[in-house]
Amino acid sequence: MFPVRFTCAAAAVAAVLMGAVPASAQAQAAQNSARPVVAHAYQLSPEGALRRDLAHGLYQVRYSPFNQSLYVASTEAQPGVRGGVIYQLDPETLATRGLIHTDEKNFGLALNPAGDTLFVTNSLASAVSKIDLKEGKVLARLKFTEKSTDGSNYGPRTVVHDAGSNLLYVGGVGDPGMIWAIDADTMAVRATIGNAGKWVTGLLLDPAQHRLYSANGDGEVLVIDTRTHTIEQRWKPAGDAKALLVNLALDDKTQRLYVTDHSQQKTTFVLDARDGSVITRLPVGDSMDILLNPARNQLYIGHRDQGTVSILDATDYRVLQTHHLPPNPNSLALDADGSHLYVTVKTPFTPDRFASGQGSVARIQLP
Repeated sequence: MFPVRFTCAAAAVAAVLMGAVPASAQAQAAQNSARPVVAHAYQLSPEGALRRDLAHGLYQVRYSPFNQSLYVASTEAQPGVRGGVIYQLDPETLATRGLIHTDEKNFGLALNPAGDTLFVTNSLASAVSKIDLKEGKVLARLKFTEKSTDGSNYGPRTVVHDAGSNLLYVGGVGDPGMIWAIDADTMAVRATIGNAGKWVTGLLLDPAQHRLYSANGDGEVLVIDTRTHTIEQRWKPAGDAKALLVNLALDDKTQRLYVTDHSQQKTTFVLDARDGSVITRLPVGDSMDILLNPARNQLYIGHRDQGTVSILDATDYRVLQTHHLPPNPNSLALDADGSHLYVTVKTPFTPDRFASGQGSVARIQLP
């Protein structure tokens, strides 16, 4: 889900794996007129989602309760551009509230519970950064020094924050994959989890069960004990068939674990989180990002190749709505009360691995 121009094989894989303006948006833009922000086009999708063109090379998006803002990671994937940007957006209008310029390109995002600290993976630099959102500056950066078996640097992809332990977990794309447990205060590595399969893609925490789930390119879901940082189980929902598992979601009440496959099986697996058995496969086609919304009992799945986002009933898996957001929906996020879904939309890459056009952010009013 993450690419631009690549310096190593692992970073390349990490990358591959990642109209009219509303009146309120015009008002916000006027307030921000002193900032060096280019006016960007707004439009409505066929289903009524508000959409705004933003920047070249968009990746993950997160909602912060600290200042009721969206944060969007960008690689600024254009020729001659060094570094990236973290965009701060108004969650209602998608107007720009602020910019954080970074010397490295930004991919994965995680927030602390207060929402005032942002953790960012810098996949091409084999690093993870800590950003103070109050001051809008990078506080610290941890550079990973481990090498994959081919001698290349690891490409950090997903980052998640465990509020109970105040640890970050960062998945490294390489062969074999690696997961780092990092003190979120000091940004020091506390533990490493090796032999994590080819390319660690998605990570998902289950604090109640002291579990970290990890998906990988070998078609495995790893079950990791967060107290000992050991791999307890390895599940292969596709059996011996080729699978490249990407992202995960968990229903705490039903203990159903959802795992997406974008390129091989092109489905979403539904597993029993107690034993890894396959309950069903959702016939929705290629699946990238996935979120569960307990407040609405809904499941959201992005389909990068189809250019759509599906809204499903989380009990019987009926498709309630399909939103057309071409060309390539990438990352999903919910606001604080689960009433709106945010989607980053990427454009295809050029032969030189730059973004072919501006990516966009969409806001969906949920049914």
